[in-house]
Amino acid sequence: MTGGGTGAGGAGPPHEWIDGCLAAQASLEGSLVGLDDATARSASLLPGWSVGHVLTHIARNADSVVWRLEGAARGERRDQYPGGLEQRRDDIEAGAVRPADELVADVRASSAAVVRVTAELPDEAWDAPSRTARGAVEPSRDAIFSRWREVVVHHGDLGFGPVPLPPVLVAEWLARELPRLGERTDATALLAWVIGRGDAPPLAPW
Repeated sequence: MTGGGTGAGGAGPPHEWIDGCLAAQASLEGSLVGLDDATARSASLLPGWSVGHVLTHIARNADSVVWRLEGAARGERRDQYPGGLEQRRDDIEAGAVRPADELVADVRASSAAVVRVTAELPDEAWDAPSRTARGAVEPSRDAIFSRWREVVVHHGDLGFGPVPLPPVLVAEWLARELPRLGERTDATALLAWVIGRGDAPPLAPW
């Protein structure tokens, strides 16, 4: 790749984010070799979700990223999930019970579509607006950052072993979350902990 930005800054493709995302997808696919039906039905580390739920979510998330980026290339501001969070939930529930080989094939095919769209997207489309599942409008480059984040975190949620958080992902993601910490706990207790005058307060779910 040549030209363009590395991530949040600059114009054109966010190369660092794309490379991280595609590497995370490849790592996930490597972990799925030999997945059997019993494992697919087993509980993941996410309460109430099986491994099949997590894999279906990862696949449908890939579809949503492709949908958003292809819309950006057409000058369309597309919702991440046309049917909203209800569609997202229903698609995950419907797909979670499939046999292991179907789940793996779905993850691979949907991830390959992400590879394709990142390679084909016009430079200007990376800064075109698109809308997240929760209604936030953001540059389309954030869709690939979100995909990277989702794949890394949910790879770990499968329960197959620890999945390291890449330093570039940590630097960008942590910077986004820190300003919102006060919304998830008592702000006074949080400040007291930060300045070494109290224990870390509990955080509300992310």
